[in-house]
Amino acid sequence: VGYICGIKISSYMFAGGVLSYLVLIPAIVYFGGESLSVVMDSAGNAIAFNALSPGAIWSNYIRYIGAGAVAAGGILSLVKSLPVMIKTFVKAMKGFGKNAESGSRTEVNISTKTVVIGVIAVAVVMWLLPEIPISLSGALIVVVFGFFFASVSSRMVGLVGSSNNPVSGMAIATLIATTIIFKAMGVTGVEGMVAAISVGTVCIIAAIAGDASQDLKTGYIVGATPKKQQIGEILGAVVAAFAIGGVMYLLHAAWGFGSEAIPAPQASLMKMVVEGVMGGTLPWTLVLIGVFAAVIVEILGIPVMAFAVGLYLPIYLSTPIFIGGVIRWFLENKKKFADDASRKDFIDRGVLYTSGMIAGEGLVGILLAVFAVVGLNFDFSGIYGGSFETVGAIVGVIAFAALLGSMMYFCKGKKKQNA
Repeated sequence: VGYICGIKISSYMFAGGVLSYLVLIPAIVYFGGESLSVVMDSAGNAIAFNALSPGAIWSNYIRYIGAGAVAAGGILSLVKSLPVMIKTFVKAMKGFGKNAESGSRTEVNISTKTVVIGVIAVAVVMWLLPEIPISLSGALIVVVFGFFFASVSSRMVGLVGSSNNPVSGMAIATLIATTIIFKAMGVTGVEGMVAAISVGTVCIIAAIAGDASQDLKTGYIVGATPKKQQIGEILGAVVAAFAIGGVMYLLHAAWGFGSEAIPAPQASLMKMVVEGVMGGTLPWTLVLIGVFAAVIVEILGIPVMAFAVGLYLPIYLSTPIFIGGVIRWFLENKKKFADDASRKDFIDRGVLYTSGMIAGEGLVGILLAVFAVVGLNFDFSGIYGGSFETVGAIVGVIAFAALLGSMMYFCKGKKKQNA
């Protein structure tokens, strides 16, 4: 089931990328022809559609279609989850505050009084700190939405799994609702948009709540004390906030968010949604194309969010995910194993190895950002007189092959020695 789900989800994402790059971009070029687009050259003249690069078409047209698809997909996912969300919220509220500091060790939680005081303190800090552009009403919105999202997300993840945590739908719904409220209150312009984005980060609460629920579920299985776990979760969230803040500043100083090096698709999507609702600047025709594309996909019974994300993201991001899913499907389905234990060991080793690659990629990215900020230059193109791009491509292929070989080696594990 694991590899089937993996190949399906990655194929849905890749299908969205194929639609955007091999269907929509050629269609825009064909129907646009010599007509002038909204893209300007360095002299300020409009460029014809048939003279645009695929990247320019994606930036100025396709990403709005993708944004509409993601927004519709998030809202559809949220609507489908509403019955479960309401039930889980009611059940969560029935157990709210019970067994806080009584019962056995494995039933002791942080007291409800401490939680309430902490929430009020955080809300006041958000309101008073000038670095956080949230008014008193914005802080109250964060508390209300956060309380609801945390209760729902925690229980849904605990009962069903992290894949059922509707963070995207919650985030988009919060952004739309918050922007409408601020606009009705007269908080508009840059100030209103920044405030709406700040409130929209309440989706982080849903994500953390889901993660904490998984941790507490694991702790219950092994017999941990919930209160100690909860204290550890709070400390981890605080430390991570400072660490992530520093990394964000570093990456922005190195390349700048929204650039080719750091396209930041999720942040760009949030920006587009807020600007569209607040200022009415979105090309709604393109957005609605994406919306109805998502509706069609939903009618066909395809997971709409995976497809919509693939439609929104550049195809070079979804393609390697799809290739990775195909490789995993091939190895797990076609490779012969001695028994189920050998298959599980092979899969577990592969998951650990590739998880390390994901973490390693992030660490290398931070290291490169440090090099960029301090001004270290590793451009060796002047050393080689020939085509340095060709040499780089060859070295890249060799390195990738070596990476795949090492992964296969570690997945097989060490041969058992005869007793």
